[in-house]
Amino acid sequence: MLLKEACLENFTDLPAACLNGAARIELCDNLAVGGTTPSKGVIAEAAKYCHDKNILLIVLIRPRKGNYVYTDTEIKIMEADIFEAQALGADGISFGALTPDNDLDLEAMNQLGAAAGGMQLILHMAFDEMDFAQQKKAIDWAAEQGYERILTHGGPLSQSNTATVSHLKELIAYAAGRVSILPGGGITAENCDKIAKELGVSQVHGSKIVSLKSTQK
Repeated sequence: MLLKEACLENFTDLPAACLNGAARIELCDNLAVGGTTPSKGVIAEAAKYCHDKNILLIVLIRPRKGNYVYTDTEIKIMEADIFEAQALGADGISFGALTPDNDLDLEAMNQLGAAAGGMQLILHMAFDEMDFAQQKKAIDWAAEQGYERILTHGGPLSQSNTATVSHLKELIAYAAGRVSILPGGGITAENCDKIAKELGVSQVHGSKIVSLKSTQK
């Protein structure tokens, strides 16, 4: 059965997403800019709701819009947000930090991963800023560090799913089950089954992966 991870902005659509088949939630704010860290209050209420439904809650850790090259102060902010997310009941964190030449910033990633204290670790779409050689190194590193997943569109979000399928297949083949490759970006309730079948994956991610219309009166 296909696992659908719904990317949700704030709490508003959470009940409908869970009711309509989301088996895991990635919680964020400001989806219009690709997502930023949600507030403490939103995380707390989402964690309570998800855990009542036996649904995992992943919290996006991203202090601002724009690139993924962070200052020391921004890394400290992210670290504090990770501590808060864990204290509030999040099951995992989705994050990424890069060097100016788009390699993983290993010093920052190690610092942030250590702050997670046993929560699931997910490398987010900062991964798509890398070239293939850098991505292969990142897959090797993430697998060695015990990451659960790498979220990727397989290319720039401006490219269609059809255009990125071949590269996603390359990434999946290279990862070889050492770390899960989680396809996302442009995947919807209408096309998710077809894309998952073509890629041979058992989980997909998207902000429209399930209906967000409530059937409850």
